[in-house]
Amino acid sequence: MPEATHHLKNSSDDTLLALYRKEGNLEVAGELYNRYMPLVYGVCLKYLKDREESRDAVMQLFEKLVTVLREHDIANFKSWLYVTARNHCLMQLRARKSRQQKEMPDFFMENELALHPEEAPETEANLSRLEKCIETLAAEQKQCVQLFYLKQLCYKEISQVTGFEDNRVKSYIQNGKRNLKICMEQHG
Repeated sequence: MPEATHHLKNSSDDTLLALYRKEGNLEVAGELYNRYMPLVYGVCLKYLKDREESRDAVMQLFEKLVTVLREHDIANFKSWLYVTARNHCLMQLRARKSRQQKEMPDFFMENELALHPEEAPETEANLSRLEKCIETLAAEQKQCVQLFYLKQLCYKEISQVTGFEDNRVKSYIQNGKRNLKICMEQHG
């Protein structure tokens, strides 16, 4: 083991932080980070519950670390790193939740299905109710809702398929969604 590497391994966190702030040597930051990589991975796995995503988060945190360590004075590196890792994961979870909400039709989010997705019988009942409610829609609403949510077509594409004007398509979807919500609540 080279003398410099041996010296880094035996240095305290505070010494390594000061050295990295002074010199910007990535080997110093790497030594500091390697000490706590299992901790960071464990935090990420706890929050993200996915090994691959957790490994990616560990790498993203290291990339962030090399910049942040030079800009901020950190008193207790281990605690700071734990909080930073946790916050990084929480931000990823928020972003994931936001993406999922954008991908899911609002009428799914407005009923109890979103609260307990692991309960398969309840999910089946909700889907069954939804199918029945879709059948109660006016023909234009039904067609536009199915094309928009199930086939994932945009307003223009729906206009081309149906021959309806864009503003009619939008109206049919909005009214259909409202009617579906009402129907789901009445038959809940």
